[in-house]
Amino acid sequence: MSEVIRCTWTGMTDPLYIAYHDEEWGRPVHGDDGVFERVTLEAFQSGLSWLTILRKRENFRRAFDRFSIPKVAGYTEKDVERLLGDPGIVRNRAKVEAAIGNARAALELPDGISELVWKYADPDSPVPASMADVPAVTPASKALAKELKGRGFRFVGPTTAYALMQAIGLVNDHIEGCVARGQAGR
Repeated sequence: MSEVIRCTWTGMTDPLYIAYHDEEWGRPVHGDDGVFERVTLEAFQSGLSWLTILRKRENFRRAFDRFSIPKVAGYTEKDVERLLGDPGIVRNRAKVEAAIGNARAALELPDGISELVWKYADPDSPVPASMADVPAVTPASKALAKELKGRGFRFVGPTTAYALMQAIGLVNDHIEGCVARGQAGR
């Protein structure tokens, strides 16, 4: 029996992390609400473990109306207070307010957030031999972060933008030989 190779960031022990890696990370996500969900979760992850966000993901979906951009864009101060009182999500005022502001900014995009983000796809991203070969920031993630910020988005710096690019398949950073490498991509 051959050993299953996975990207080492999974830690290879938590079933939730392994399932996310094997079934979701690096697979294409299209559609405005789906991309908005990932932008929002990546922003909430900033400074925290991704596993923390994964464990709270269903709570985030419930709390943010399944990341419906029009619904979140319509949130009021009452919704901010509701979210800050929700122990099932990360209760950070700046991030909650950024999520609402980002939904409003997404509504202003003429072609939608999915179309904007996918302009930065890199189908020719190199195959990393190990996680040491995976960058934290690239010229494309810097450009994406700059465009998002220029359009009013917050909590979308170059590192967060690159994590988004990895998560939704704009780049394929599964390492060489990884069980999920051939299944990811655009």
